[in-house]
Amino acid sequence: MSTLAVHRVVRARPVRAWWRDAAGLTAWLSVLFVVALWVSGRGLQDLGTDFLTSTGRLTGLLSADLLLLQLLLMARIPWVERSYGQDELARRHRLTGFASLTLLAAHIVLISLGYAATDRSGLVAEVWLLVTTYAGMLLATAGTVALVLVAVTSVRAARRRLRYESWHLLHLYAYLGAGLALPHQLWTGADFTASPVATVFWWTAYAAAAGAVLVFRLGVPVWLNARHRLVVEQVVREGPGVVSVYLRGRHLDRLPVAAGQFFVWRFASGPGWTRGKPFSLSAAPDGHRLRITAKDLGPGSRRLATLPPGTRALFEGPYGKLTSTVRKGPKLAMFASGIGITPLRALLGELPYQPGDAVLFHRARRPADLLFRHELDELAAGRGLTIHYLLGRRARDRRSWLPAGYAPVPDEQVLRHLVPDIAEHDVYVCGPDAWTGAVLDSARRAGVPADRVHAERFAW
Repeated sequence: MSTLAVHRVVRARPVRAWWRDAAGLTAWLSVLFVVALWVSGRGLQDLGTDFLTSTGRLTGLLSADLLLLQLLLMARIPWVERSYGQDELARRHRLTGFASLTLLAAHIVLISLGYAATDRSGLVAEVWLLVTTYAGMLLATAGTVALVLVAVTSVRAARRRLRYESWHLLHLYAYLGAGLALPHQLWTGADFTASPVATVFWWTAYAAAAGAVLVFRLGVPVWLNARHRLVVEQVVREGPGVVSVYLRGRHLDRLPVAAGQFFVWRFASGPGWTRGKPFSLSAAPDGHRLRITAKDLGPGSRRLATLPPGTRALFEGPYGKLTSTVRKGPKLAMFASGIGITPLRALLGELPYQPGDAVLFHRARRPADLLFRHELDELAAGRGLTIHYLLGRRARDRRSWLPAGYAPVPDEQVLRHLVPDIAEHDVYVCGPDAWTGAVLDSARRAGVPADRVHAERFAW
């Protein structure tokens, strides 16, 4: 079948502006409510008589609230995920997590010092007494260790040394840490049980976090997999170290997915298949089959080349907001580097545009690394897509998304020369983190409004 065949357009659900505002407002209100609970429990009055313990109570309450918000941020709640996008949610998740852990450390230190001053005992002896005699403290200590492990492996330098699969597995300890902290908070945390209002709030907060994880991280994927039963149809080599996997299943016309989105995939074949790996669709969904394309960047992506037809594919998703729903106008400018062409190739097959209204910048080291060149050239001939292939090494002396041959000229000047009306285009960007950042900077300096820039970064 020709790659220019007419596809059934799967309409992604629109992003409501108030969804993002409502989610952000709810988070801030929870923090303010926690502070109000501390104040109502004589937190301010106790500052004068027992500053260390009172401050320790506040930091503990805030740490617990931020921990639950952290879990909610990555619970894959559809309306939150579509409002913020995975990049922004992951960034907020990291910031919230580090803030929560910092407050937790402050809570441990301040409470230990405050109790030691009250009991007139040494700090080490007081810590030992708290851990070994207070209800739930041993579990809380184990939970703290789990959260510290997650935080340490989330630092960028550590993430770069870990395979995605290993990092993802370690990251699941955040759920263990949150669960182990709950008994201590409910058994010995006076601020959690000081009033019916406090008790209802904390039980509701924990139930909401647990419910979101169970429903959206477990329940919805189980239901979708049982409904659609995806299997590998064929595996096609696209280029050096790059393969496409075609999948078929049941009722794919009812799968709520759009071009530009990605799934977390598990293929039931060989060792390590239970570890999920994210891959974007590389073709617009047509209601009959799906296509994903991956480069050999590790064991997870390398295994795709060896998948036999009929292998069961388990998925979570779809995720991502790099879809038609964020589009503002008729003109499109696509920027892709390497394997980042996959979601943009899918979008170019699905989005409507007039001849001359869409331009693609496709970055690769050499011609052999240009993925889907035949399909893209068909789009250029059949639909009027303008393509600029950016080949060769990038400039080393500056932060640029262009090949070294453009080095004497500022990036935004090159962009305005190639696309004079770039400020009137919706800009879609997908590629490695540093390269994507350079494109976004160039688009901003070229006058593209912020609400017309849509990016997906290859970072975790």
